[in-house]
Amino acid sequence: MLKIFLLGFVIYNLGYTMSLTANAIYIICDLMRLIGVILIVISSIKLIVYRFDNLYLKIMYTFYMLWLLAVVFRGLKLEYVFIKNLFFNPAGIFLYCTPLILLIPKPPKFYKLIFNVTIILAIFFIIHMVWELAEFLNTTNDISRERFDTYVKALGLPCGFLLMTFKYQPKRNRIIALVVISITFLFVIYRARRGLIFMSLIIFIFTFLMFIYHNKRKIALIIFSFITGSLLLVYTINASKILDSKLLTRLNERGTEDTRSGVEDWFYNDMKFKDWVIGRGMSGMVAAPAFIDKNSDTPGYRTGVETDYLTIILKGGIISLGLLLLIAIPAIIQGLFLSKNTLSKAAALWILLWLISIYPSTVTLFTLNYTLVWIAIGICYSKLVRNMSDEVLKEYFINPSKNI
Repeated sequence: MLKIFLLGFVIYNLGYTMSLTANAIYIICDLMRLIGVILIVISSIKLIVYRFDNLYLKIMYTFYMLWLLAVVFRGLKLEYVFIKNLFFNPAGIFLYCTPLILLIPKPPKFYKLIFNVTIILAIFFIIHMVWELAEFLNTTNDISRERFDTYVKALGLPCGFLLMTFKYQPKRNRIIALVVISITFLFVIYRARRGLIFMSLIIFIFTFLMFIYHNKRKIALIIFSFITGSLLLVYTINASKILDSKLLTRLNERGTEDTRSGVEDWFYNDMKFKDWVIGRGMSGMVAAPAFIDKNSDTPGYRTGVETDYLTIILKGGIISLGLLLLIAIPAIIQGLFLSKNTLSKAAALWILLWLISIYPSTVTLFTLNYTLVWIAIGICYSKLVRNMSDEVLKEYFINPSKNI
């Protein structure tokens, strides 16, 4: 059932990303998503068990899921287009069902399967990048911008979790993850996607912190290598005049450009006190310019804004965001400070990455990126997982013949 669930998840996400490509065959993309929906629903019914080891998590999670249920029902519409988008769009019903993955029992095999799913999606990310390279090099195309951002968030960035758990990964996974994150970093700089640049940098920083954690006895060598590498990088930049290259030209142009405050001002003006507290429901919309233009006098109605925590408030109010934070923040603390293995610490950092990212970008969607957040929450709240040794986990993840 775990394999069927994850197969459905992969098919669904690939169907969605393929639907965004130029000259997409929509009937095939819709069929893939339909198959994905069927596999996810059937396997979830078989897998989900309402059982908790942590009383605090049980209480907060139950309140949160009941609140999300109310958010969904407040936004339901009996219209064909709405129902189709409800199931086929990552911002639809499955976004609100993502926390249910916390209720799926997770033997060690589950995490190995998640690593494999991440690699599969990463390979398709590379295929998309190669296939649509010419479009992605065109920085003036708004459609390609949205498409590129989706590929990065849905297919590419989850490789950051593999980098953070490099201790458990075979050489193949490490290479693929590093290649994908490096490609992502170069392209987000070229396209001047500041939110994604920030997220990519945080992934590299967290990976470096995990590396230091695993090499406490070699800290002097690490610091020396870091200083030496930094000096070499500065010399290379000055010698090759990379700062004058086309790679960074657009980033320099957009470095201080304000593309948020105008839209946020529209959001603040349109939201009433009741909306701030309980939100406007799953299908709630806000009056704001359809395109980012702080000088616009004519608002369009949008299903969300680029500042993700405001979108969460738009749908479910401060109550929704507050309950989410009351679950996520204790998970980070337990994963970082009350654990004995890399998996738990990497999980805590992944949750922290998501919390940091909800301001500069839209990352709360039914993708592996957000699904990993709830998997990470489950890891951090599990005393059993937190107390497992790195040696046991590494032996299992690296050696496929083990079955523990």
